[in-house]
Amino acid sequence: MTIYDELVARGLIAQVTDEPEIKELINNGKATFYIGFDCTADSLTAGHFMALTLMKRLQMAGNRPIALIGGGTTMIGDPSGRTDMRKMLTKEDIDHNAECFKRQMERFIEFGEGKAMMLNNADWLLKLNYVELLREVGACFSVNNMLRAKCYEQRMEKGLSFLEFNYMIMQSYDFYHMFQTVGCNMQFGGDDQWSNMLGGTELIRRKLGKDAYAMTITLLTDSQGNKMGKTAGNAVWLDPNKTSPYDFYQYWRNVGDADVMKCVRMLTFLPLEQIEEMSTWQDARINEAKEILAYELTKMVHGEEEAVKAQTAARALFAGGGDNSSMPSTALSDGDFTEGTIGLLDLMLTCGLAPSKKEARRLVEQGGVEVNGEKAADPTTRFDPAAFAGEGLILKKGKKVFHRVVTQ
Repeated sequence: MTIYDELVARGLIAQVTDEPEIKELINNGKATFYIGFDCTADSLTAGHFMALTLMKRLQMAGNRPIALIGGGTTMIGDPSGRTDMRKMLTKEDIDHNAECFKRQMERFIEFGEGKAMMLNNADWLLKLNYVELLREVGACFSVNNMLRAKCYEQRMEKGLSFLEFNYMIMQSYDFYHMFQTVGCNMQFGGDDQWSNMLGGTELIRRKLGKDAYAMTITLLTDSQGNKMGKTAGNAVWLDPNKTSPYDFYQYWRNVGDADVMKCVRMLTFLPLEQIEEMSTWQDARINEAKEILAYELTKMVHGEEEAVKAQTAARALFAGGGDNSSMPSTALSDGDFTEGTIGLLDLMLTCGLAPSKKEARRLVEQGGVEVNGEKAADPTTRFDPAAFAGEGLILKKGKKVFHRVVTQ
């Protein structure tokens, strides 16, 4: 099976511009391709997982990835899929986030001479002369076509800023620049990026009279239609200081029954033959498939030792006992107590189990919170330091989210 056939079999390919040419390039290790990562936070998320694993698959087949850090485009913000304008970050924030991305990407992609490249589009976008850009690039874009682009669809409903309107031109210029400077002949992205990516291929063809190619990958969503990598409105980070290995494991362990095999097929490196056999599993064996998915992805991001610890802790919790040392935990300081006590709602906020007191109260009143195995019925409950002695106090949200609270 060729690498292109494997991508198809894993359900990864959404759209391509020139399938015969793309097949020939990636099957023969001739693709120098890029995927862009805007630096909107100081960690990649589980939502970036598919892009990272795709880069790894193609590199293993002899192709050369370019991880493009969006130091320049982040200063504008991609309007794709947005209902509001992104927060404006400072250059210092963006530079810091870019450094964090680099460290995480090195777990997936091999960088170095003749291997993967890591570039930052700030190196060329921030040096552009606006009038020269308008003359060189602006004439190649039809405003009518841009306004019909899917990436602007939601933003048009509430008002698309001129700043955001330029994003497609910036992304197209990235491909145009790298085509000329480092031989980048292909771009990949999520299928919500199709309009932006076509802009880059058309710019190269019109300006240089040469062929460049684009391919989008299917965005992975859960059964509720949300993008994978976010749960309850919070991102699932690859940084263990933001999402613990245990929480990361639990996120994938708890994907919907309808999504588990799609995730296994798209994200893991298990052989397709094994995946096809797993796809026949039913009933209790679906949970076994979820464990395999969670273990494989946690091992990929956090290493085998952390994956084993997370799996052991999760099994112990669901069995109703065992070692809680690997459970996500929070250590309270004296400053967390008011007049010697802390309220249940404040405790939930401190542990990250709710984004606000209003949401915490709703969870308690609907019976979705337990304290040490007992349902919490009163949202005004308060605890003194003695409640956190020994192994600590165990909070449970819903059926599957556990958190241990101790004192320093």
